[in-house]
Amino acid sequence: MTGSKLLQRKKDRIDSLAESGGGTSLAKDAFKRMSQSPVAITGAVIVVLFILLAALSPVLAPKDPFLRYGELQEGLRPDSIPGSMPGFLLGSDQNGYDFFSRLLVGSQQTLIVGVFATLIGLVVGMLIGGLAGALGGWVDTLLMRMTDIMLSIPSLLLAISIAALFLQGNQTTLIFAVATVTVPIFARLLRGAMLAQRSSDHVLAATALGVKKSTIVFRHILPNSVGPVIVQATLTLATTILDAAALSFLGLGDPDPSRAEWGLMLANAQRYLDVKPELAFYPAIAIIIIALGFTLLGESLRESLDPKNRR
Repeated sequence: MTGSKLLQRKKDRIDSLAESGGGTSLAKDAFKRMSQSPVAITGAVIVVLFILLAALSPVLAPKDPFLRYGELQEGLRPDSIPGSMPGFLLGSDQNGYDFFSRLLVGSQQTLIVGVFATLIGLVVGMLIGGLAGALGGWVDTLLMRMTDIMLSIPSLLLAISIAALFLQGNQTTLIFAVATVTVPIFARLLRGAMLAQRSSDHVLAATALGVKKSTIVFRHILPNSVGPVIVQATLTLATTILDAAALSFLGLGDPDPSRAEWGLMLANAQRYLDVKPELAFYPAIAIIIIALGFTLLGESLRESLDPKNRR
């Protein structure tokens, strides 16, 4: 009797969905869950504010971040760095620049490095993973063994090794070093998703009907495999920002002290911790908050897109 009631309940549920035009798509259902999740909302707010701040930082900066001001340099000594004063919210940095303005403009450089490093790693990783998943055989074996070698090396150590190969560090070498670290992550993820799709019913049916392999790959396997990779890109943005800051902190980024970038600002402030610890405190807090925002958003997006979590 209990079994019959359960079957009747399922039948009624199916009938109600049919009458209402069917269920919701995975994307709509994921967006609905994220809009109701405090974690997702918090991460989205942090990310949106960071992007707006980075885009508008040249306009929002109250002073020229690349100009030394006389009123700041007057009180600048090895054992004293001017603090907050009229017209300068956070006072001076160790070189006589407006610290608040440089903190704002530094967000733009941090976003540029994080986004470009992630995009380069995403494109190259998807190319490698797509070839391995589509062709299989010796191509898959060769590409995945190369990927395994890269994954066997700690990411930060690999980024340091790549950055150290260049005679002089700059923003381009920093992006290249960080992007290289992310390549095997995307390659492995896409290749695994494509292998799972190859055994799905719709791919087997297309193969049985004689559809060309290239058509199956580009119309059936690849479009259904990129979802987890895009979600991973959101999480990887947080990692690339941390890695870029770490390389700049170690002196492997752009050595120009006049350039405003959070990792470089944090590195230059180490000698003045006993004089003005705020020079290190504010860039460090900014890096932590931004990395946390991308992590919260990425984790929420991954959970929302997981079919196992649908109710």
